[in-house]
Amino acid sequence: MELPVIDLSQYLELSTKLLSPSDESNSSVEQELNPQTKNLCNEVIRILRDTGALLIKDPRCSVEDNDRFLDMMEKFFDKPDDFKRHQERSHLHYQVGVTPEGVEVPRSLVDKDLQQKLSTMPKENQPSTPVGPDPKWRYMWRVGPRPLKTCFQELNSEPVIPEGFPEWKQTMDSWGYKMINAIEVVAEMAAIGFGLPKDAFTSLMKQGPHLLAPTGSDLQRYGKEGTVFAGYHYDLNFLTIHGRSRFPGLNIWLRSGQKMEVKVPVGCLLIQTGKQLEWLTGGKCQAGMHEVVVTNRTLEAVEAARQQNRSLWRVSSTLFAHIASDATIEPLGHFADSPLAEKYPPMCAGEFVELELAVINLKGKTNNSDS
Repeated sequence: MELPVIDLSQYLELSTKLLSPSDESNSSVEQELNPQTKNLCNEVIRILRDTGALLIKDPRCSVEDNDRFLDMMEKFFDKPDDFKRHQERSHLHYQVGVTPEGVEVPRSLVDKDLQQKLSTMPKENQPSTPVGPDPKWRYMWRVGPRPLKTCFQELNSEPVIPEGFPEWKQTMDSWGYKMINAIEVVAEMAAIGFGLPKDAFTSLMKQGPHLLAPTGSDLQRYGKEGTVFAGYHYDLNFLTIHGRSRFPGLNIWLRSGQKMEVKVPVGCLLIQTGKQLEWLTGGKCQAGMHEVVVTNRTLEAVEAARQQNRSLWRVSSTLFAHIASDATIEPLGHFADSPLAEKYPPMCAGEFVELELAVINLKGKTNNSDS
C-alpha cells in the first residue's frame, strides 16, 4: 500500500474566495466550494483518520527549498560535538537550540501500557526494539510570532543561532514558514471535511510554539541495519510536517495496526497527525505511531551517497505545528458529543505539552518526539 498524494493547488486557488467562518455558518462556507473541492476535503480527513499520515504537494514548497535547508543542516550536524553542544538549552526543556543524541527517550521504553499493547501485536507489525535513548541529534527553531504574555514562557523562548552560519535565520524561517503555510491549508481542509468552521483549527494555532525541528542521524557511525534512530512513538503536537529526507527509514502504523514503510515522492511533503489533533477531534483522528530505523533501503542510499561523496547525516526536515500554549484543547463542535470525549478533558495546550515532555525525559530535560 502507498499513501495517495493530495495536491493543494485547487484548494489554494479557491481559498481567497472562501468566506471566513468565524461569524458565518458552515453552510455558507460550503456554498463557496465546488463538489470536487468538497470531495478533496473529505479525502483529507479519511486519509488522516485511517492512516495518521498524508502526502501533499504544495506548489509553494519547491524541491530547491528543501535541498537548501538539508544542505545547511548537514553542514551543521557535521560539526564537532563540542560546537553543537554550545547551542544546547537544557534549562528550556530543549525547546530551542540543539538536543544531543542520547537525550530523547522513545515512549515505547517508558510507557508500560504501550509496552503491553506492543506485546500483543502480530510479529510482522511490531516495531523495532530500541536499546536506550535515541542516537540522534535535533535542532529546535521557533517559527512564527510568539505571544507577548504567556503562562508557558519556556515553551516560547527566543531562537538560538549558531556561529558561522550567516544564512541560518533566513533559511530556517523561509522553510519553516512555507511548511506552516502548508499545514494551515491542510488544517482548513480537515476542518471543512469534519463539518467544523474553516478556521476551527487554524484559529487555535495562532502564536503557537511551532518548531522547525530537524533531526540529524549519523549514518557513518550508526549505519547498521536495524539501528533505531527514533523509537516507536507519536508526536505530542497538532500536526507534524516533513520535507523528503535523503535517506529512507520511516515506518508508520495505520489505524488498522498495519506497519507500513513511507515513501515520500520527490516534491512532496509528509504530514502526520499529532496528539493535539486527537484531543480536538475526541479521538476521531488518533495520533499516528511511527519510528525511524536503518533499513536495507537506507543502506542502499548510504552507498549511493558515498559514491557521490555526499554527507552521511540523515536529516529530517521536521516541523511540529502546535496549538497556542495558552489556548484550551478539548473536543470541538460535534466531537464534544463523541462517546470518547470524556477521555479528552479540557486543558491548556501548554500544560498538556509539559505533561507529555516529562514522560519522554525532556521536562527539566525535555522535548517533542520525531520522525
